[in-house]
Amino acid sequence: MRFLLVALCLIFALQVPAQARSAAEGVWLFDNAPSYPGVTMLEVANDAGAISGSVTTEWYGPMTFENGRVEGDTLTFDLRNINDNAHPIRRWTAQFTPSGVKLTGDIWYAHVEQNGRRGGVKDAEARAFRFAPDLPPLGTIAPDKLAATPPMGWSSWNKFGDKIDDTTVRAMADTLVATGLRDAGYLYVNIDDGWQGKRDANGVLQPNAKFPDMKALTDYVHSKGLKIGIYTSQGPRTCAGYEGSYGHIQRDAQTFADWGFDYLKHDLCSGEWFYNDADKVKRSYYEMGLALKATGRSMLYSLCQYGRFNVSEWGRSVGGHLWRTTGDITDDYKTMSDIGFERNPKFGHAGPGGWNDPDMLEVGNGGMSEDEYITHLTLWAIQAAPLIMGHDLRQTSENALRLLTNRDVIAIDQDAKGVQGRAVREDGKLEIWRKELADGSVALALFNRGEAPAPMAPTAADANLARLTEARDLWRGAAVAVEELHFVVPAHGAVMLRVKGDSI
Repeated sequence: MRFLLVALCLIFALQVPAQARSAAEGVWLFDNAPSYPGVTMLEVANDAGAISGSVTTEWYGPMTFENGRVEGDTLTFDLRNINDNAHPIRRWTAQFTPSGVKLTGDIWYAHVEQNGRRGGVKDAEARAFRFAPDLPPLGTIAPDKLAATPPMGWSSWNKFGDKIDDTTVRAMADTLVATGLRDAGYLYVNIDDGWQGKRDANGVLQPNAKFPDMKALTDYVHSKGLKIGIYTSQGPRTCAGYEGSYGHIQRDAQTFADWGFDYLKHDLCSGEWFYNDADKVKRSYYEMGLALKATGRSMLYSLCQYGRFNVSEWGRSVGGHLWRTTGDITDDYKTMSDIGFERNPKFGHAGPGGWNDPDMLEVGNGGMSEDEYITHLTLWAIQAAPLIMGHDLRQTSENALRLLTNRDVIAIDQDAKGVQGRAVREDGKLEIWRKELADGSVALALFNRGEAPAPMAPTAADANLARLTEARDLWRGAAVAVEELHFVVPAHGAVMLRVKGDSI
């Protein structure tokens, strides 16, 4: 309806003598726009002095502006900014000259300076964004038996970004087997952003030249005793600017199933403009959840919406098996610890079939010390987080492999009870966390977030037990006498124990 009104205003404006209109009114076209955000058109209408209109982009469709004001040959207006709570509104300007317009503004991380030319109503129709059908009413998808424990595997994004290809994916599958990582539980080989090509005449999304045969690739990974995942967005563009699934949800879900994928990561990305409140975000994930179920193929469903709108409370009901609780991790102690200690613990509802996801592992990428990586793995394991590696597996050091394949620590993460551990004692920079386990034992994690080594001594009370009878140091792989549970924990380091005792 808004675009019909704008079009009518434009038609009326074009029928008025030129001297009666301001220089701003009408349709303005931008050719050869930079890929992000891909501004293609500016539409401006004047209704009795009220300036309205939109900026059309390839990523976000038509972005309606507010507070439009024309002074002389300059239009100023405000656009809602994408994914930036600190600066939710950005001011734009359009400077008009006899030869065209210069549009200037900022959106997310991009600065836009584009020169455009005047167009007409037919141009506006040709460049108009094609909206997808309305989202389905929100419903509930019945739980299945997938993801009884947190998923484990590897993803391409942290190391390779969108520079990923068929050969590298096959090499990662081979290395999972050769290093023993597969046998330790890392089963999923996940292709993240960067595989997408264009749609064919029937609207079926094709892979780009780096992935010549997706079905052959999934068959190869399956032949190694592994599973394979893929990535898309509910927006027109993925985070790296490739073709998204907007308007093609059912078709793309069936394509992924036909190719033989076992896991889908669905990333909000440019969908943030279209789905900008809790109801729309939930319905957009529900739409893909329904589409995946309709294929008849069992696929893990990973929701990537950065923890918005209390996702752990509704992730299961839209078909999700894991859901991101945070923005992207990076390979440094500050970001990792902020996510692990502060962000992920805010979310509940984790357990068999659905898991809080604090993002991928950075172990093996080299940005942290071994003690910091021990903290990283300990935090993820005690919180029952998915363990999805993000480094080049071919370059895994002996130390990194030793950490990643520690069966005792993996067993804490994969425990059948599915409890997300929590902090039970804090003393400044020192924290003790507890996780109850299916066999009646308890995992305790001792964390030193300070800058110097510190003594720590867990007690039976920390484990919610009357008395401790057994203890095992999981990183050292050795039993510890319960009378000797005194540790000097390194700066940014951790100790992980599995203890048994008498109930209170």
